Amino acid sequence: MIAGGGTGGHVVPALAIGRELRDRHGADVRMIGTARGIEAKLVPEAGFPLELVRSGQLKNVSLMTRLRTMFDLPLGVLHCVSLIREFKPQIVVGVGGYASGPAMIAAVLLRKPTLVYEPNAVPGLTNRVLGKRVSAAAVNFEQTVHYFRNAEVTGVPVRPEIFEIPARPMGERNLRLLVTAGSNGALVFNETLPKIAALLFASSYGLTIIHQSGPRQLDETRAAYMHYCAAFMPQGFGPDPFQVEAFLTDMPAQYAAADLVLARAGSTVAEICAAGRASLLVPFAGAADDHQRKNAEVLVAAGAAEMLLQSDVTPESLLAALKDLFTDEPRRQEMAARAKALAKPGALDRISGMVLKLAEKKKG
Repeated sequence: MIAGGGTGGHVVPALAIGRELRDRHGADVRMIGTARGIEAKLVPEAGFPLELVRSGQLKNVSLMTRLRTMFDLPLGVLHCVSLIREFKPQIVVGVGGYASGPAMIAAVLLRKPTLVYEPNAVPGLTNRVLGKRVSAAAVNFEQTVHYFRNAEVTGVPVRPEIFEIPARPMGERNLRLLVTAGSNGALVFNETLPKIAALLFASSYGLTIIHQSGPRQLDETRAAYMHYCAAFMPQGFGPDPFQVEAFLTDMPAQYAAADLVLARAGSTVAEICAAGRASLLVPFAGAADDHQRKNAEVLVAAGAAEMLLQSDVTPESLLAALKDLFTDEPRRQEMAARAKALAKPGALDRISGMVLKLAEKKKG
Protein backbone atom coordinates (compact mmCIF):
# COMPACT_ATOMS: atom_id res chain seq x y z
CA MET A 1 0.00 0.00 0.00
CA ILE A 2 1.40 3.40 -1.05
CA ALA A 3 -0.06 6.52 0.53
CA GLY A 4 0.30 10.19 -0.33
CA GLY A 5 -0.11 12.71 -3.08
CA GLY A 6 -1.38 16.18 -3.76
CA THR A 7 1.33 17.41 -6.13
CA GLY A 8 3.59 15.87 -8.74
CA GLY A 9 6.47 15.83 -6.27
CA HIS A 10 4.56 13.19 -4.28
CA VAL A 11 2.55 11.40 -6.97
CA VAL A 12 5.30 10.86 -9.55
CA PRO A 13 7.62 8.94 -7.18
CA ALA A 14 4.63 7.02 -5.78
CA LEU A 15 3.78 5.84 -9.29
CA ALA A 16 7.43 5.04 -10.05
CA ILE A 17 7.72 2.92 -6.91
CA GLY A 18 4.35 1.28 -7.58
CA ARG A 19 5.23 0.39 -11.17
CA GLU A 20 8.58 -1.04 -10.12
CA LEU A 21 6.98 -3.27 -7.47
CA ARG A 22 4.09 -4.32 -9.70
CA ASP A 23 5.87 -4.81 -13.02
CA ARG A 24 9.22 -6.22 -11.89
CA HIS A 25 8.27 -8.02 -8.68
CA GLY A 26 4.62 -8.98 -9.20
CA ALA A 27 3.36 -7.03 -6.20
CA ASP A 28 -0.31 -6.24 -5.66
CA VAL A 29 -0.25 -2.47 -5.10
CA ARG A 30 -3.05 -0.24 -3.84
CA MET A 31 -2.78 3.55 -3.51
CA ILE A 32 -4.29 5.87 -0.90
CA GLY A 33 -4.87 9.51 -1.82
CA THR A 34 -7.35 12.37 -1.66
CA ALA A 35 -9.89 13.65 -4.16
CA ARG A 36 -8.23 17.10 -4.24
CA GLY A 37 -4.78 15.90 -5.39
CA ILE A 38 -3.60 15.07 -8.91
CA GLU A 39 -3.43 11.42 -7.84
CA ALA A 40 -7.19 11.31 -8.41
CA LYS A 41 -6.42 11.51 -12.14
CA LEU A 42 -2.94 10.04 -12.52
CA VAL A 43 -3.23 6.93 -10.34
CA PRO A 44 -6.24 5.37 -12.12
CA GLU A 45 -4.62 6.24 -15.46
CA ALA A 46 -1.57 4.23 -14.36
CA GLY A 47 -3.77 1.22 -13.62
CA PHE A 48 -3.64 1.23 -9.81
CA PRO A 49 -6.66 0.99 -7.49
CA LEU A 50 -7.03 4.26 -5.56
CA GLU A 51 -8.71 4.64 -2.18
CA LEU A 52 -9.72 8.18 -1.26
CA VAL A 53 -9.52 9.51 2.30
CA ARG A 54 -10.23 12.90 3.84
CA SER A 55 -7.16 14.88 4.77
CA GLY A 56 -5.77 18.39 4.34
CA GLN A 57 -3.04 20.88 5.16
CA LEU A 58 -1.86 22.08 8.55
CA LYS A 59 0.98 24.38 7.50
CA ASN A 60 0.75 27.81 5.82
CA VAL A 61 -3.05 27.79 5.71
CA SER A 62 -5.86 29.69 7.40
CA LEU A 63 -7.11 28.87 10.89
CA MET A 64 -10.34 27.53 9.41
CA THR A 65 -8.43 25.12 7.14
CA ARG A 66 -6.29 23.93 10.05
CA LEU A 67 -9.38 23.31 12.18
CA ARG A 68 -11.01 21.39 9.33
CA THR A 69 -7.86 19.30 8.89
CA MET A 70 -7.67 18.55 12.61
CA PHE A 71 -11.30 17.42 12.49
CA ASP A 72 -10.69 15.26 9.40
CA LEU A 73 -7.46 13.67 10.66
CA PRO A 74 -8.92 11.14 13.14
CA LEU A 75 -11.61 10.25 10.60
CA GLY A 76 -8.91 9.71 8.00
CA VAL A 77 -6.87 7.54 10.36
CA LEU A 78 -9.91 5.38 11.15
CA HIS A 79 -10.66 5.05 7.44
CA CYS A 80 -7.05 3.98 6.77
CA VAL A 81 -7.19 1.45 9.62
CA SER A 82 -10.21 -0.08 7.89
CA LEU A 83 -8.45 -0.07 4.48
CA ILE A 84 -5.31 -1.71 5.89
CA ARG A 85 -7.28 -4.39 7.68
CA GLU A 86 -9.18 -5.09 4.46
CA PHE A 87 -6.18 -5.13 2.09
CA LYS A 88 -3.71 -6.71 4.55
CA PRO A 89 -0.56 -5.20 3.01
CA GLN A 90 2.83 -6.59 3.96
CA ILE A 91 4.13 -3.00 4.00
CA VAL A 92 2.78 0.57 3.86
CA VAL A 93 4.87 3.19 2.06
CA GLY A 94 4.33 6.91 2.69
CA VAL A 95 5.46 9.36 0.00
CA GLY A 96 4.30 12.58 1.66
CA GLY A 97 1.32 14.77 0.93
CA TYR A 98 -2.21 14.94 2.31
CA ALA A 99 -3.04 11.23 2.56
CA SER A 100 0.35 10.09 3.82
CA GLY A 101 -0.25 11.27 7.39
CA PRO A 102 -3.41 9.32 8.28
CA ALA A 103 -2.24 6.22 6.41
CA MET A 104 1.14 6.10 8.12
CA ILE A 105 -0.37 6.79 11.55
CA ALA A 106 -2.81 3.92 10.98
CA ALA A 107 -0.01 1.59 9.84
CA VAL A 108 2.12 2.40 12.88
CA LEU A 109 -0.85 1.82 15.21
CA LEU A 110 -1.50 -1.55 13.53
CA ARG A 111 2.23 -2.43 13.78
CA LYS A 112 2.58 -2.85 10.04
CA PRO A 113 6.03 -2.52 8.46
CA THR A 114 6.37 1.03 7.18
CA LEU A 115 8.72 2.88 4.85
CA VAL A 116 8.84 6.66 4.50
CA TYR A 117 10.08 8.23 1.28
CA GLU A 118 11.49 11.70 2.05
CA PRO A 119 13.01 13.66 -0.87
CA ASN A 120 13.59 16.93 1.02
CA ALA A 121 16.50 18.03 3.16
CA VAL A 122 14.18 18.61 6.12
CA PRO A 123 11.09 16.35 6.52
CA GLY A 124 7.59 17.71 6.75
CA LEU A 125 5.56 17.69 9.95
CA THR A 126 4.11 14.19 9.56
CA ASN A 127 7.46 12.57 8.79
CA ARG A 128 9.16 14.39 11.67
CA VAL A 129 6.50 13.15 14.09
CA LEU A 130 6.62 9.58 12.79
CA GLY A 131 10.33 9.48 11.93
CA LYS A 132 11.44 7.37 14.87
CA ARG A 133 8.34 5.15 14.76
CA VAL A 134 8.41 3.96 11.14
CA SER A 135 10.38 0.85 10.20
CA ALA A 136 12.73 2.57 7.74
CA ALA A 137 13.15 5.64 5.55
CA ALA A 138 14.49 6.30 2.06
CA VAL A 139 15.97 9.82 1.92
CA ASN A 140 17.68 12.02 -0.65
CA PHE A 141 20.15 13.95 1.50
CA GLU A 142 22.69 12.80 4.05
CA GLN A 143 21.50 15.67 6.26
CA THR A 144 18.08 14.01 6.57
CA VAL A 145 19.21 10.67 7.98
CA HIS A 146 19.10 11.66 11.65
CA TYR A 147 15.37 12.37 11.55
CA PHE A 148 14.55 8.69 11.03
CA ARG A 149 15.27 5.24 12.27
CA ASN A 150 16.96 2.90 9.75
CA ALA A 151 17.33 5.61 7.11
CA GLU A 152 19.23 5.03 3.88
CA VAL A 153 20.35 7.66 1.37
CA THR A 154 18.70 6.28 -1.76
CA GLY A 155 18.17 9.39 -3.84
CA VAL A 156 15.04 10.35 -5.77
CA PRO A 157 13.63 8.25 -8.62
CA VAL A 158 14.65 10.04 -11.83
CA ARG A 159 14.18 8.78 -15.37
CA PRO A 160 17.35 6.90 -16.42
CA GLU A 161 17.71 8.88 -19.65
CA ILE A 162 18.27 12.08 -17.68
CA PHE A 163 21.41 10.57 -16.13
CA GLU A 164 22.70 9.86 -19.65
CA ILE A 165 22.67 13.52 -20.72
CA PRO A 166 26.23 14.61 -21.66
CA ALA A 167 27.87 17.77 -20.35
CA ARG A 168 27.41 20.93 -22.37
CA PRO A 169 30.44 21.62 -24.58
CA MET A 170 32.75 24.56 -23.88
CA GLY A 171 33.03 27.37 -26.42
CA GLU A 172 30.91 29.92 -28.21
CA ARG A 173 27.40 28.85 -29.18
CA ASN A 174 23.81 29.96 -28.82
CA LEU A 175 22.76 29.83 -25.18
CA ARG A 176 19.54 28.36 -23.81
CA LEU A 177 17.68 29.09 -20.57
CA LEU A 178 15.18 26.53 -19.29
CA VAL A 179 12.54 27.90 -16.91
CA THR A 180 10.56 25.23 -15.07
CA ALA A 181 8.48 25.15 -11.90
CA GLY A 182 6.40 22.00 -11.74
CA SER A 183 2.97 21.34 -13.19
CA ASN A 184 1.45 24.68 -12.13
CA GLY A 185 4.33 26.95 -13.08
CA ALA A 186 5.48 29.83 -10.87
CA LEU A 187 3.84 33.24 -10.74
CA VAL A 188 7.16 34.91 -9.87
CA PHE A 189 8.74 33.55 -13.07
CA ASN A 190 5.69 34.24 -15.23
CA GLU A 191 5.53 37.86 -14.10
CA THR A 192 9.24 38.69 -13.93
CA LEU A 193 10.94 36.89 -16.85
CA PRO A 194 9.00 38.65 -19.62
CA LYS A 195 9.98 42.05 -18.19
CA ILE A 196 13.70 41.30 -18.54
CA ALA A 197 13.67 39.00 -21.58
CA ALA A 198 14.65 41.70 -24.09
CA LEU A 199 17.60 42.78 -21.95
CA LEU A 200 18.74 39.16 -21.66
CA PHE A 201 18.50 38.72 -25.42
CA ALA A 202 20.55 41.89 -25.89
CA SER A 203 23.30 40.77 -23.51
CA SER A 204 23.55 37.12 -24.63
CA TYR A 205 23.60 36.78 -28.41
CA GLY A 206 21.59 33.85 -29.65
CA LEU A 207 19.85 33.24 -26.32
CA THR A 208 16.66 31.17 -26.37
CA ILE A 209 14.29 31.00 -23.40
CA ILE A 210 12.12 27.90 -22.93
CA HIS A 211 9.54 28.81 -20.30
CA GLN A 212 7.08 26.38 -18.69
CA SER A 213 4.31 28.58 -17.32
CA GLY A 214 1.65 26.11 -16.19
CA PRO A 215 -1.81 26.07 -17.84
CA ARG A 216 -3.50 28.80 -15.81
CA GLN A 217 -1.12 31.58 -16.84
CA LEU A 218 -0.10 30.41 -20.29
CA ASP A 219 -1.90 33.13 -22.28
CA GLU A 220 -0.91 35.93 -19.92
CA THR A 221 2.74 34.89 -19.92
CA ARG A 222 2.92 34.61 -23.70
CA ALA A 223 1.28 38.01 -24.06
CA ALA A 224 3.73 39.55 -21.60
CA TYR A 225 6.73 38.23 -23.55
CA MET A 226 5.27 39.61 -26.77
CA HIS A 227 4.60 43.00 -25.18
CA TYR A 228 7.96 43.55 -23.53
CA CYS A 229 10.03 42.06 -26.34
CA ALA A 230 8.20 44.01 -29.03
CA ALA A 231 8.76 47.23 -27.12
CA PHE A 232 12.41 46.86 -26.15
CA MET A 233 14.17 44.07 -28.03
CA PRO A 234 16.75 45.31 -30.54
CA GLN A 235 16.43 44.35 -34.18
CA GLY A 236 18.37 41.41 -35.55
CA PHE A 237 17.15 38.59 -33.32
CA GLY A 238 15.48 35.47 -34.64
CA PRO A 239 11.69 35.21 -34.85
CA ASP A 240 11.32 32.82 -31.92
CA PRO A 241 13.82 33.68 -29.17
CA PHE A 242 11.32 32.53 -26.55
CA GLN A 243 8.91 29.61 -26.27
CA VAL A 244 6.22 29.51 -23.60
CA GLU A 245 4.38 26.25 -22.95
CA ALA A 246 1.93 25.12 -20.27
CA PHE A 247 3.82 21.83 -19.91
CA LEU A 248 7.14 20.52 -21.18
CA THR A 249 6.65 16.87 -22.05
CA ASP A 250 10.19 15.86 -23.06
CA MET A 251 12.24 16.91 -20.06
CA PRO A 252 15.34 14.84 -20.93
CA ALA A 253 15.62 16.73 -24.23
CA GLN A 254 14.99 20.06 -22.50
CA TYR A 255 17.71 19.47 -19.92
CA ALA A 256 20.11 18.25 -22.63
CA ALA A 257 19.72 21.50 -24.57
CA ALA A 258 19.88 23.83 -21.54
CA ASP A 259 22.93 25.82 -20.50
CA LEU A 260 21.21 27.13 -17.37
CA VAL A 261 18.05 26.13 -15.48
CA LEU A 262 15.88 28.59 -13.58
CA ALA A 263 13.69 26.54 -11.26
CA ARG A 264 12.00 26.04 -7.93
CA ALA A 265 13.77 23.81 -5.41
CA GLY A 266 11.42 20.90 -4.84
CA SER A 267 11.85 17.52 -6.50
CA THR A 268 13.25 19.30 -9.57
CA VAL A 269 16.65 19.57 -7.87
CA ALA A 270 17.14 15.81 -8.25
CA GLU A 271 16.57 16.07 -12.01
CA ILE A 272 18.94 19.05 -12.28
CA CYS A 273 21.65 17.05 -10.53
CA ALA A 274 20.98 13.95 -12.65
CA ALA A 275 21.26 16.06 -15.81
CA GLY A 276 24.36 17.84 -14.53
CA ARG A 277 23.18 21.39 -15.20
CA ALA A 278 23.97 24.73 -13.62
CA SER A 279 20.94 26.31 -12.01
CA LEU A 280 19.54 29.40 -10.34
CA LEU A 281 17.03 28.23 -7.73
CA VAL A 282 14.18 30.37 -6.40
CA PRO A 283 12.58 28.35 -3.57
CA PHE A 284 8.81 28.57 -3.22
CA ALA A 285 8.30 30.78 -0.18
CA GLY A 286 5.07 29.03 0.79
CA ALA A 287 6.51 25.52 0.87
CA ALA A 288 5.75 23.64 4.10
CA ASP A 289 8.52 24.07 6.68
CA ASP A 290 10.45 26.14 4.10
CA HIS A 291 11.78 22.83 2.74
CA GLN A 292 12.54 24.21 -0.72
CA ARG A 293 14.96 26.77 0.69
CA LYS A 294 16.68 24.03 2.67
CA ASN A 295 16.94 21.86 -0.45
CA ALA A 296 18.49 24.76 -2.34
CA GLU A 297 20.95 25.44 0.47
CA VAL A 298 22.35 21.90 0.11
CA LEU A 299 23.15 22.53 -3.56
CA VAL A 300 24.50 26.02 -2.88
CA ALA A 301 26.80 24.70 -0.13
CA ALA A 302 28.15 22.14 -2.62
CA GLY A 303 28.80 24.82 -5.24
CA ALA A 304 26.20 23.19 -7.50
CA ALA A 305 23.67 26.05 -7.75
CA GLU A 306 22.95 29.67 -6.96
CA MET A 307 19.91 30.71 -4.91
CA LEU A 308 17.74 33.82 -5.05
CA LEU A 309 15.06 34.03 -2.38
CA GLN A 310 11.60 34.84 -3.69
CA SER A 311 11.37 37.84 -1.38
CA ASP A 312 14.47 39.25 -3.10
CA VAL A 313 13.25 38.71 -6.65
CA THR A 314 12.81 41.90 -8.67
CA PRO A 315 13.37 42.40 -12.38
CA GLU A 316 16.71 43.99 -11.53
CA SER A 317 17.93 41.25 -9.17
CA LEU A 318 16.89 38.40 -11.45
CA LEU A 319 18.45 40.09 -14.49
CA ALA A 320 21.73 40.58 -12.63
CA ALA A 321 21.84 36.98 -11.38
CA LEU A 322 21.14 35.52 -14.82
CA LYS A 323 23.58 37.81 -16.63
CA ASP A 324 26.32 36.91 -14.16
CA LEU A 325 25.84 33.22 -14.93
CA PHE A 326 25.46 33.62 -18.68
CA THR A 327 28.69 35.62 -18.94
CA ASP A 328 30.75 33.20 -16.81
CA GLU A 329 31.00 29.90 -18.68
CA PRO A 330 33.72 28.37 -16.44
CA ARG A 331 31.47 29.00 -13.44
CA ARG A 332 28.50 27.33 -15.15
CA GLN A 333 30.66 24.34 -16.07
CA GLU A 334 31.92 24.00 -12.49
CA MET A 335 28.38 24.23 -11.08
CA ALA A 336 27.19 21.60 -13.55
CA ALA A 337 29.99 19.21 -12.60
CA ARG A 338 29.29 19.67 -8.90
CA ALA A 339 25.56 19.09 -9.47
CA LYS A 340 26.34 15.88 -11.35
CA ALA A 341 28.46 14.73 -8.40
CA LEU A 342 25.37 14.99 -6.17
CA ALA A 343 23.27 12.76 -8.45
CA LYS A 344 22.19 9.35 -7.23
CA PRO A 345 21.46 6.91 -10.07
CA GLY A 346 19.70 3.68 -9.16
CA ALA A 347 17.43 5.28 -6.55
CA LEU A 348 14.38 3.32 -7.63
CA ASP A 349 16.22 0.01 -7.29
CA ARG A 350 17.39 0.95 -3.80
CA ILE A 351 13.93 2.07 -2.68
CA SER A 352 12.19 -1.01 -4.05
CA GLY A 353 14.88 -3.16 -2.44
CA MET A 354 14.10 -1.62 0.94
CA VAL A 355 10.37 -2.24 0.40
CA LEU A 356 10.95 -5.88 -0.57
CA LYS A 357 13.27 -6.46 2.38
CA LEU A 358 10.68 -5.15 4.86
CA ALA A 359 7.87 -7.09 3.15
CA GLU A 360 9.84 -10.33 3.19
CA LYS A 361 10.71 -9.79 6.82
CA LYS A 362 7.01 -9.46 7.64
CA LYS A 363 6.19 -12.47 5.49
CA GLY A 364 8.84 -14.52 7.23
